[in-house]
Amino acid sequence: MEKKKEIVLSGIRPTGFVHLGNYLGAILNWVRMQNEFDCYYCIVDWHSLTTHPDTREIQAHVTRLLAELVGSGLDPEKCVLYLQSDVPEIAELYYYLNTLAYKGELEKTVTFKDKVRSQPDNVNAALLTYPVLQSADILIHRAAKVPVGKDQEQHIEMTRRFAERFNYRYGEVFPLPQAFNYGGNLVKIMSLDGNGKMSKSENQMNTLYLADLDDLIRKKIMKAKTDSGPATANAAKPDYIEGLFGLMKIVSSADTVSHFETEFNNTHIRYGDMKKQLAEDMVKFIAPIRERTLAIRQDEKYIKQVLREGAVKARASASATLKLVREAIGLNYY
Repeated sequence: MEKKKEIVLSGIRPTGFVHLGNYLGAILNWVRMQNEFDCYYCIVDWHSLTTHPDTREIQAHVTRLLAELVGSGLDPEKCVLYLQSDVPEIAELYYYLNTLAYKGELEKTVTFKDKVRSQPDNVNAALLTYPVLQSADILIHRAAKVPVGKDQEQHIEMTRRFAERFNYRYGEVFPLPQAFNYGGNLVKIMSLDGNGKMSKSENQMNTLYLADLDDLIRKKIMKAKTDSGPATANAAKPDYIEGLFGLMKIVSSADTVSHFETEFNNTHIRYGDMKKQLAEDMVKFIAPIRERTLAIRQDEKYIKQVLREGAVKARASASATLKLVREAIGLNYY
């Protein structure tokens, strides 16, 4: 008898453009996971409403994001790709979990405090209960593993807390999910100006997007921050130079990386030559993903089919969980 695969859940907001950091830090792991686990990947359009975006653009954002995910290697035959708003069971579970979440603990979350600072005129109730909806996203499939970065681990802890409270009050329904990655150092892709990470929506000329055309990729890399070079042999690299070498290690040959490492260590580095090489190697890396994505975006029938089939599969799993939840609470009247 085949061993049942563990369930994995991850979500991504349909805002901004998918960039190299998203691809290398998250999506490539999702592609690997779809072959090893029972994976649910959710486009969290409800979550995006907490910041009051222009909803006239949301359909275009969803279409583009879905195409980029499939173009990056996610296979709807191997994983469940679906829209959060297509699964109303999530909202019902969200309500039950809200009865187990307390104002004080929600106000202490790092993301809530950050949003209060960044959008003080839009501190809405959904923003406060964002971690509860995120918990519902995970628990609706009784997921065992959630691939997240360090900045999201607090939310996984809250999900475990809500699951424990539910299980204690009503009976064992939910496994306690674990934050998960494949080990080793998580990939962190620096902005081309050396200031923090690449962003889906900010600092666009210092971020490489999967949708960028070849000449724009070249232009961005050639404008990347450098300096006059090391003054002494085997000097430590500044963060922004380390970032360029990090990109080169991902897209260039080992010989190419070794050549420029040697040039740097010997104080003979010519950053213009290095950036020209990196730009060409990056074009070769991104272009195939961009072209696959473009072909998928133009196939409207296929995109709708993926979303419809994903909704059916996600709702089947969610309905099974809600049946257990209602029985545990006592909301099964007939």
